[in-house]
Amino acid sequence: MTTSLRTATPADADRLAALAAITFPLACPPGSDPAAVAEHIRTQLSPERFVAWTASADHALLVAESPGSPDGAAEAGGADASDGAGDLVGYALLVRGVPDDADIVAVVGDEPTVELSKIYVHPSSQGTGVASDLMRAALDAAPALVPDRAVWLGTNGENARAQAFYRKHGFAFAGTRTYVVGGEAHDDVVMVRPLD
Repeated sequence: MTTSLRTATPADADRLAALAAITFPLACPPGSDPAAVAEHIRTQLSPERFVAWTASADHALLVAESPGSPDGAAEAGGADASDGAGDLVGYALLVRGVPDDADIVAVVGDEPTVELSKIYVHPSSQGTGVASDLMRAALDAAPALVPDRAVWLGTNGENARAQAFYRKHGFAFAGTRTYVVGGEAHDDVVMVRPLD
């Protein structure tokens, strides 16, 4: 089954929100308050948020899509094969901006930069190469947002698997930050991928 990558559109928003509701909790550390995680999903990963990101010049939202299931049921987001949509199995979000968090400024400076804000793959597609394909596409898209700047990201300090994936793609530990999920503070590591 071939997976294709493309830029997201507003029509993807409901399926992206459904995918985010599956994937975001998997990246949270053990012991996270389920209510805080649910609040974060409701407020930060809503269909409205995804629509806004597709329309913003300061964001690049990419999706990985597989062909629709033969029986018409889409696992990741509830799409129906009759509407011509495949299953969304992953997504990545880049953000152009000037950091306003002192911990981030200490690492990347106070000039416009690109954050790899989100990169998630449905559990059924993990280990298939989709995540690496999404990462390469995101890194290819980053210079269009801010040329000649390193890309940075934050990930939970307890998520060793994610950190290993990022290191594989050229990111290195650069500092720490606090990340709030539904009012609950978490310790993140900040990783930076220098320019090639």
